[in-house]
Amino acid sequence: MSRLGIRRRLGRLPGVGRLVRGLAPLRAQAHELGALVAASWRRSLQLRVVVSTLALSSAVVLVLGLVLQSEIAERLLQSKVKGALIQAETGRVVLEGELSGVDPDREGAQEILNAALQRLTNTEDASPGTSTAGEFRAALTSGIGNGPEVSSGPVDEVTPEQRATVAEGGVSRQYTTVDGVPTLVIGQPVSTAGRDLQFYLLFPLEGERLTLNLVQSTLIVGGLVLLVLLAAIASLVTRQVVRPIREAADVAERFAGGHLDERMAARGEDEVARLAESYNEMAGSLAAQIAQLEEFGALQRRFTSDVSHELRTPLTTVRMAADVLYASRDELLPALRRSSELLVTELDRFEELLADLLEISRLDAGVAELGAEQIDLSAVVRRAVGAVRGLAADAGTELVLDLPSGEYVEADPRRVERIVRNLVANAIDHGEGMPVEVTMAGDPASVAVLVRDHGVGLRPGEADLVFNRFWRAEESRARRSGGTGLGLSISIEDARLHGGWLQAWGEPGNGSAFRLTLPRLVGGHISASPLPLGPPSGDDDTEHRRDGRPGTSVPTPPRGVVSRREETRPAREDEVRALRADEPAPVLPAERAITDPGVQR
Repeated sequence: MSRLGIRRRLGRLPGVGRLVRGLAPLRAQAHELGALVAASWRRSLQLRVVVSTLALSSAVVLVLGLVLQSEIAERLLQSKVKGALIQAETGRVVLEGELSGVDPDREGAQEILNAALQRLTNTEDASPGTSTAGEFRAALTSGIGNGPEVSSGPVDEVTPEQRATVAEGGVSRQYTTVDGVPTLVIGQPVSTAGRDLQFYLLFPLEGERLTLNLVQSTLIVGGLVLLVLLAAIASLVTRQVVRPIREAADVAERFAGGHLDERMAARGEDEVARLAESYNEMAGSLAAQIAQLEEFGALQRRFTSDVSHELRTPLTTVRMAADVLYASRDELLPALRRSSELLVTELDRFEELLADLLEISRLDAGVAELGAEQIDLSAVVRRAVGAVRGLAADAGTELVLDLPSGEYVEADPRRVERIVRNLVANAIDHGEGMPVEVTMAGDPASVAVLVRDHGVGLRPGEADLVFNRFWRAEESRARRSGGTGLGLSISIEDARLHGGWLQAWGEPGNGSAFRLTLPRLVGGHISASPLPLGPPSGDDDTEHRRDGRPGTSVPTPPRGVVSRREETRPAREDEVRALRADEPAPVLPAERAITDPGVQR
């Protein structure tokens, strides 16, 4: 039976379900504690070093303690056995002198044996210098022979195996336990006028056991104290190494956050000091290069802005002359009439390009302002779609709208309308005359607008490039608008100003989709989009049919760009932490989110 089947059977038993439910909070707490410990282990080098030192030190102390305890016990027992053998030999000599004329099988042998043991004990007590093994008890027995057994002393405490060995004439040494006390028993034969007697000396090992207990407790206490000292030493030593690393990490984080004057403190001439000096040199070089790049960028933006402004004056003059020619085109020759029409058309494109360049300059300079107000997004989207209906009619493209009213957001209507207008115009240009679907949906945190076409689509990798400036995909055969190449770049910047997402998806021959997701409030946090970015549920490709999938990251406003409403409201710390801690969900294979196609500002 499988493990799952066993669990199901156990779950059906009465009381087991209640026990499992009762243990669920403990399991959850244990899981949280384990996750906390694992996170601390991953993040703290000092903790790993201290724990590793403690583990290795514990193993060393344990092995050393076992070796010392074993060695001390071996030496104590060797000393005890050596003294016991000497003492047993001395006692044998004394008893043989006392019992040399005694026959143990004759009457009165019991009293003689008692007297001999008494004299042996008195002799040992009277001359303590001859006792090399400490306290002992003596026993004599004639064993089972031709006559009845005659015994004196605690013979019953000697094991039958040892008595059998001594009865055969050998010297026996054995460890036994008497009344819970470990005892060393030395047995050997003693010659008499009759048959040999069995002589036993019993040495209690209580003193040795107490000595070993004292040694063991001393080793345990000493080992614990040693481990605590080793942990403290490891912590102090590791701190000397980890603290400069932490300081370097903090300085690097502040440097990466834009504080280019942050430097490490170089103290001494050791490896950490050399690291600090190298880092400071690198930071200085990077700061100089960043300042140079910022200067070049400022010059480029100023050049673009100045050129755009300066071109307006001659463009206005050319526009006036072109309008005069265009107004009198009926009086001109056919070739001149066509030239005047082309001149006006190209001037329109030129003006659009200048307007886009000025807008890009303001966005790059970080001076763009967001005129946010409470708007019904469906009304703004309908105005944007209405602006390109003529283009759709010329291309024979049907616009399918699904725009529920009542979805209110705080946004700049001009910028949102421009985003939707660019997306719909782009879909018409690349839709190959197929219907273009404009869908809107909302959730409590955000509102999304999806523009979907069924034209040429995007090839693999083009979703990363579609928002780049002046980048063009493969030209559509039904392309109607000339375009400036800056529309989608401006659109993603407008979306970023609102703190929203602008994402792209596409497949060759299956069309493309652009999704604009805006928070309900400017600066609000978005964790998911109300609309899927991949093919809608009516398409055959079911692999991509997953709702509410956000992009790979959350586009954020460029530095220095704020809305008029937000100028006086500082960002709350909890909002900043939420934005930094948010982990985006994975995307589908053909789905890519475009965050910042240009230089990160």
